[in-house]
Amino acid sequence: MSNLVLFWHRNDLRNSDSIGLAQASATDARVIGVFCFDRAILSSDGVAPARVAYLVGCLQSLAEDYRQAGSQLLFIEGNPVEKIPQLASALHATAVYWHLDVEPYSQARDEWTATALKQHQIAVHTYWDRLLHDPTEIRTGERQPYTVYTPFWRNWSSRSKPAPVTVNLPKSELTAAELQALAQVPTIDLPTAKELGFSWDNPLKLEPGTRAAESELATFCQRSIGEYDEQRNYPAIAGTSGLSAAMKFGSIGIRTVWAATTAAMAEARSDEARAGITTWQQELAWREFYQQAMYHFPSLAQGAYREPFKHFPWKNDAAQFQAWCEGKTGYPIVDAAMRQLNQLGWMHNRCRMIVASFLTKDLIINWQWGEKYFMQHLIDGDLSANNGGWQWSASSGMDPKPLRIFNPYTQAKKFDPEAEYIRKWVPELKSVATKLILSGDILPLTRHQIGYPLPIVDHNVQQRLFKDLYASVKGAV
Repeated sequence: MSNLVLFWHRNDLRNSDSIGLAQASATDARVIGVFCFDRAILSSDGVAPARVAYLVGCLQSLAEDYRQAGSQLLFIEGNPVEKIPQLASALHATAVYWHLDVEPYSQARDEWTATALKQHQIAVHTYWDRLLHDPTEIRTGERQPYTVYTPFWRNWSSRSKPAPVTVNLPKSELTAAELQALAQVPTIDLPTAKELGFSWDNPLKLEPGTRAAESELATFCQRSIGEYDEQRNYPAIAGTSGLSAAMKFGSIGIRTVWAATTAAMAEARSDEARAGITTWQQELAWREFYQQAMYHFPSLAQGAYREPFKHFPWKNDAAQFQAWCEGKTGYPIVDAAMRQLNQLGWMHNRCRMIVASFLTKDLIINWQWGEKYFMQHLIDGDLSANNGGWQWSASSGMDPKPLRIFNPYTQAKKFDPEAEYIRKWVPELKSVATKLILSGDILPLTRHQIGYPLPIVDHNVQQRLFKDLYASVKGAV
């Protein structure tokens, strides 16, 4: 029987287009997959039930893919720094393979795990896989990491992109002795979300697993990507890819995604279609920009990038924050978006910007409150993307324009002109005239009769207050 190696899955829940898995499979060894339910992550206060449900679904799909390949995916629970070396030792594995991550916790965890494995004379092989270009590759002319997106995009987009990776997973049966050794760890059956302590009974935004993600990508590229530039900002239209959760958990490879965009570009027959494809490719670059920012500036996970916002006098009204969370601010587009998040575990990206601006610039509440709430609810919640988006909206992050304030009424008129999205998620407003919904000029009596609240703040007043606060802080540093 040949040697055995482990591939440790984390945010790469697939057995195709996987650099590390391809490298492991190219050896003469048997390849066994493993996933560790890390209690440090599951017990944190930033875990969304919808995200756990999607994770479990992806693992179920991945386990079946391993089975069909003649191998298997093992599940363990606990501290991976202890459990991964314990499993590798019990199976006499000669090596453990995994993909690198940009998040501070993940980097520390991986370093400790690698040290423990090497102490057992078990080899460690790690690779960058989640990005088209690893975080050390894209640098300024002065060899510094980028802190502004536009020059990052110019550099990033000028470079050739890697092709999808072929994985030939070998048949890798465990011996009777190895199966017996698993009891020492021990391995567990794949738990349900409820068994992990999370309850999500609503439908998932995207069906879990690689095949579902690949199907969604194909549909998007065939039907919508050419119109993405025109449709992406309208929440009532299904104009986005719907792949955010799949890309967060890596149920589809980033090289597969990029290859689909280049194929679509080759088939595009109009400037409008090519513009739509380019705009979506720019969104992929935004994803990588935020990933490399987290890698080079890990303090982003703890607070503001811009100095004035490290001392900003947020008002942090708890009652107003609760109204924002529940979608009861009296601002229809804000309330619709928050209710969509609470019920679906997902929110349209334009609406993410609207509600983030409202929380920070209208309610003057610390962006970290909103960042945490999003992570507690989003099926696609990802530290780098979520942190980057919130700091962009709060003007505390890597952005050359320090003050960007969205008027919720203007945003609604421009991007939900028939109030279709608003009425779907705020049914109290179904009988109210579109003009009144979009302007906010709903009479107090009408609001009372339909059970819809008065605006909790005045946008114009709060906008001036925020600007004054920012000016005072900026002048004090």
